[in-house]
Amino acid sequence: MKVSVLQENLAKGLSIVGRAVPTRPTMQVLANVLLETEEGRLKLAATNLELGITAWIGAKIEEDGAITIPARTFIDLVNTLSRERVDLDLNVRSQTLRVHCGATNSNIKGIDSNEFPLIPQAGDDPGIAIPGAVLREMITQTVFSAATDDNRPILTGVYTRVTPEKIIMAAADGYRLSVRTAPLEIGAPQSLEMIIPARTLSEMARIISDEDEEVLVSIPRGRNQVIFHLKNVDVASTLLDGKFPDYDAIIPKSFSTSTVAYTADLLTACKRADIFARDVNNNAKVTITPADSPSAPGLVRLSATSTERGDADAIVDATIQGDVQEISFNVRYLIDVLNVVKEEQVLLQSNGPTAPGVIRPVGRDDFTHVIMPMSVGR
Repeated sequence: MKVSVLQENLAKGLSIVGRAVPTRPTMQVLANVLLETEEGRLKLAATNLELGITAWIGAKIEEDGAITIPARTFIDLVNTLSRERVDLDLNVRSQTLRVHCGATNSNIKGIDSNEFPLIPQAGDDPGIAIPGAVLREMITQTVFSAATDDNRPILTGVYTRVTPEKIIMAAADGYRLSVRTAPLEIGAPQSLEMIIPARTLSEMARIISDEDEEVLVSIPRGRNQVIFHLKNVDVASTLLDGKFPDYDAIIPKSFSTSTVAYTADLLTACKRADIFARDVNNNAKVTITPADSPSAPGLVRLSATSTERGDADAIVDATIQGDVQEISFNVRYLIDVLNVVKEEQVLLQSNGPTAPGVIRPVGRDDFTHVIMPMSVGR
């Protein structure tokens, strides 16, 4: 293999595929990244056997070939090179890759590419086309609600259903739920369901760029896998087995109090309360008080008290319909959801201190977040 690439392109490609390299590989070759010439480009690939990422970058190819190189070593080296041409020359006999850039020469010992696991690619399946910006926003607005521990493995994934008309994503960890829907011009011929690992979708959100006008999603038959195909990147992932909870049953259908506040103001108040709520399991009290007169605003008060460090009390003007409410929420969870609401105003609906609260952007009905209350200290 004899290849020349630009350092900038090589570094970007490695930063993408390097996310799939396991920290504790079960096989030595899994700690490596695959370099292979393919149809006039250089292919980079890495996998942990559950998640595989493949990226292609432009290259000048003098000789075809393939090798796997220790990922961490190669990434660290490439990131220190000057922003100019990088020449890669493989000595097949010794399985050593010579890296030349400017005045820098390095030799890295690798492992034969035949030992590298096969990573599924999109192939000829047309897949389901989803606008890149839409998919990225859907992931951002759901994945943070997925569980991070393995006590209930199914909750570490994001339930995804594709119908002929739309796509639905839902994630829950037992304390909160996020549901996001989006219309599709051409969906699945018939409804299909899958549970995609949250980590896979988190990587997808990082990978999708403004250049990716659409992402093709395909589910190879009989392989329990999903493949995302972008302009220059493929992401393949195993799916989670099991049944996702009936999330629709969790969402309240009516409310005794509805509160509309400016998203930025409410987020700032939550961040202030969080400073002291850290000492009490992130518990912050939310007091909702309707206006006393038509000319006065309603008030949302967020307060948190730390026995050791003090307390915070922040008040936000709001438009409130319904009863006075006093509810305790995990303020970190409130911050998480408000961070992904891009609309100017947000709607908080509630039924009292023991019922879940519902948060939605004002003016949109495609995103719903449910948050369970914490115990109220009186």
